[in-house]
Amino acid sequence: MAPCPHDAVHRPQDGLRAWRTMRPRMNPGFLYCTLAFAMWGTFPLYFRALGAVPASEMVLHRCVWSVVFLLGILALRRHWAWLGEVAREPRRILVFAGSAALLLGNWFVYVYAVQNGHVVEASLGYFINPLLNVMLGVLVLHERLRRPQWAAVALAAAGVLWLTWQTGRLPWIALVLAGTFAIYGLIRKTASLGALEGLTIENLVVAPIVVPALIFWTASGHGALASGDTGLVGLLVLAGPLTALPLLLFAAGARRLPLATVGLLQYLSPSLQLVLGIWVFHEPFDNDRIVGFACIWAGLAVYSVDALLHSRAAATPATPIPG
Repeated sequence: MAPCPHDAVHRPQDGLRAWRTMRPRMNPGFLYCTLAFAMWGTFPLYFRALGAVPASEMVLHRCVWSVVFLLGILALRRHWAWLGEVAREPRRILVFAGSAALLLGNWFVYVYAVQNGHVVEASLGYFINPLLNVMLGVLVLHERLRRPQWAAVALAAAGVLWLTWQTGRLPWIALVLAGTFAIYGLIRKTASLGALEGLTIENLVVAPIVVPALIFWTASGHGALASGDTGLVGLLVLAGPLTALPLLLFAAGARRLPLATVGLLQYLSPSLQLVLGIWVFHEPFDNDRIVGFACIWAGLAVYSVDALLHSRAAATPATPIPG
């Protein structure tokens, strides 16, 4: 007996296939970027757990275990050919040496801030960072700003001046974090290597200094590897994947998302840091700080709305004119 032509329509696997086709698909880039910014935002919990390790030693561990982790990834992927190309270009290595120095400085200040009760100010640095990127575009790349972008930068500058006036000191931690990361991003933007390769070169460049320093520090009996228990050593080794994974996730996500979406998602990281600083570490956040942060948030709102509208306008095809 010949099968009824309607039988194929009612097969369960066909219905499942049709449901999968009809359901909306989430861009995986959104998940990658969200995970990256969430990991960066919760870093204070990790560094506070390692509060007994000085910031300088913590930076050494981040470099050493990042090298081990990254070389392990390259070995699994058998991805070595690019190293020979980079080794034949000394100028390229110097560029990555500069970005590595900025990254080390950023790491040191950030760990110092977390361990010394300045998580709120550290979050301020990463709120300022996008607007500082805009200013670097003007000063270095000779880009022209739109009026909303100028307004956003002015609001952020007003917030920093207010905080300086009220607290009696320049928020140097926030400015150093924002400045080093903005310049680092500018250098990496002009470099022609991916996230994995670039981060590997940066860590390999400083490895001849960092690895002997950590060995000497440990051999002298002062290091955490010499005096710490198994749990502490495990947390230190974890610095490698915790440093590299967010950068790799961010690179994978940024390639799959519009720039405006990435720009909005990046505020997740400093927002989480701010929440941890206020409600977990109980750092002061009085009315004077609220006013300063409000100015910077207003500038970010203006900047984000302008970027979103501009990206949509650029993505909308022009209507053809008859004739």
